[in-house]
Amino acid sequence: MAPFNRVFLIVMDSVGIGEAPDAKAFNDIGADTLGHIAEHMQGLNMPNMAKLGLGNIREVEGIKAAEKPMAHYTKMQEASVGKDTMTGHWEIMGLHITKPFRTFPDGFPDALVQQLEEKTGRKVIGNKPASGTAILDELGEEHMATGSLIVYTSADSVLQIAAHEDIVPIEELYEICETARELTLDDPYMIGRVIARPFVGEPGAFERTSNRHDYALKPFGRTVMNSLKDNGNDVVALGKISDIYDGEGVTEAIRTDSNDDGMDKLVKSMDQSFKGLNFLNLVDFDAKFGHRRDPQGYGEALEQFDQRLPEVLNKLKDDDLLIITADHGNDPIHHGTDHTREYVPLIAYHKGIDEGKSLPLRETFADIGATVAENFDVEEPEIGKSFLNEIK
Repeated sequence: MAPFNRVFLIVMDSVGIGEAPDAKAFNDIGADTLGHIAEHMQGLNMPNMAKLGLGNIREVEGIKAAEKPMAHYTKMQEASVGKDTMTGHWEIMGLHITKPFRTFPDGFPDALVQQLEEKTGRKVIGNKPASGTAILDELGEEHMATGSLIVYTSADSVLQIAAHEDIVPIEELYEICETARELTLDDPYMIGRVIARPFVGEPGAFERTSNRHDYALKPFGRTVMNSLKDNGNDVVALGKISDIYDGEGVTEAIRTDSNDDGMDKLVKSMDQSFKGLNFLNLVDFDAKFGHRRDPQGYGEALEQFDQRLPEVLNKLKDDDLLIITADHGNDPIHHGTDHTREYVPLIAYHKGIDEGKSLPLRETFADIGATVAENFDVEEPEIGKSFLNEIK
């Protein structure tokens, strides 16, 4: 019988905890998402994460080290060659990515743009790296007047297509993105995600809607989620988790439109009877604050997440395991608008812990996948070392 009947895995998207040993190779010397936010806020107010042991991983302004941490704790470094959402998440579930996804710092090649225009019957405007809100301010009015598609990218391997819901109906936008996905599956493009970015409103007051949809590449191999599902376990994907894995290994997908909504859905799902993995991504940290270089908003979002934690802790059963981690960094004080190559925190909590202890440094995010696999006695990933026996 599995030590834990249910595992709840929360990924605080982009909450890095200091530069990784190979940060220089990614132009990320000095990156420290959590540390720099805490300094900006003159101390982060996160008493619940502090009790779990976040401040025991390393010193963070405002987050004291707990004398008797409730959880086991450490930090993890990424083994794969990337610092994007998909690479981080795929590694968490046991995939080692050795070939980075392509990025397009100068926009997409003319040949791809022409193919997209021919197949969709709509012109393309933009075609450059940009903030999702800034490009609406710049091109939203032209889009509404012409019906042209706003195409842009970021430091991630993404092709994003923005369209006003009154100009390009949602279903058409999704079909356009499916076309773009087909065009960019393989070399020479191999783009990680195509993202539909619908918006509403008038010039000067545009607002993106929750009808976003991601079209990801399928994972390059089987993940622990596949093994769980194949062996009759539940894999409940909250937020953009199902999109990140292109539905692979998912038994139920539940969309969310904010961090708060994600926590609402998580708390609600804890009342359900299931056996397996409940996997939540909290995207606001990354999308709303990290990429927009907003340390104040980021800090407030972290404090709000902390306020919601007791709801989760109170609903945990005796045979539940809670794991809290991240997938990369996105230091809002750092240069550019890119993700940052950082360690990520690892917190593992269950009600049977008398006093939490420091776990050894994890050399790959896949240690989480290996732990989940061992717990449910399914095929373990090729990389990763389970820490199940260290936290029982």
